[in-house]
Amino acid sequence: MKNYCTLFDSNYIMRGLAMYNSLRRHSKDSHLYIFAFDDICYNKLKELELLNVTVISLKEFEDKELLKVKPTRTIAEYCWTSTPSTILYCIEKYELESCTYLDADLYFFSNPDVLIDEMENANKSVLITNHRYTLEYDQSATSGVYCVQFMTFKNDIKGLEALKWWRKACLDWCYARYEDGKFGDQKYLDNWPNQFEGVHELQNLGGGVAPWNVQQYNVEKDLKCREISTDINFNIIFYHFHNFKIFKNGYYTCGFYNLNSQIIKLIYIEYVRELINIKEKKFNNLNHYDFKKDLTKRDIVFNTIKTLKSNLIGKNFFRNIHKY
Repeated sequence: MKNYCTLFDSNYIMRGLAMYNSLRRHSKDSHLYIFAFDDICYNKLKELELLNVTVISLKEFEDKELLKVKPTRTIAEYCWTSTPSTILYCIEKYELESCTYLDADLYFFSNPDVLIDEMENANKSVLITNHRYTLEYDQSATSGVYCVQFMTFKNDIKGLEALKWWRKACLDWCYARYEDGKFGDQKYLDNWPNQFEGVHELQNLGGGVAPWNVQQYNVEKDLKCREISTDINFNIIFYHFHNFKIFKNGYYTCGFYNLNSQIIKLIYIEYVRELINIKEKKFNNLNHYDFKKDLTKRDIVFNTIKTLKSNLIGKNFFRNIHKY
């Protein structure tokens, strides 16, 4: 059994459930530990009685060190600060051999166990994933070479050394700004392959496909991909739906990225349908996630201006769900 953990509050609960559904679909024997970052989220998750899930409240999880820094961080910054602590909590409390952290806005298209197996076959104790930025979106200098999206730590000397160092670093400083070579919880990872023994950088291109790198691949039916520069073929394991938003009146946005219609049809439409299905079945009377509001003319004008000012922003910022 592979053990995973994630964290989110009520604003991300639908994304978190979409991630959970996709994980269950492709890795039925895995177990997911969910850290609910507000009471609404905790109560709803407990009500759903999800299979192979342990729901953990802030009251159970937070220790003195976290509570001390909590007033100095925004909600997002506190989530980032807490990330290494959630992994360590799972390993220590539940005596796990290893634990893999997942961002709530990931979505699995095949079994992620193969990614962890790659680390284990390399006889390593820590797994990190490279952003693999497309050149025009490269933010390595400010946001980091590696992405805190899918990270595995073994319960051994090498794994715990890196994890405990990361926890302490995030408690000391974790803010949503670039400062002195740091950014959030993420920039700390840049030197890990040299700083710690036993760190493995994921080689499988299917782990970590995202709007900032998908331009480098030809995506075909069944999500079979080819890296254009190398002709390497691979299948998408998971996609990171960064900056995705959906509105009540049938529109959604994929963020400021240039994404062709093939990517939208094969990757994004499944995610849109999953979120709509979750809302209709479980959240029809609640205003969570990005379904909180309609897309307005003001939204369109504001983002049109941003599009005109930036060469990095993709075309057709807003899309109609019912087009496909």
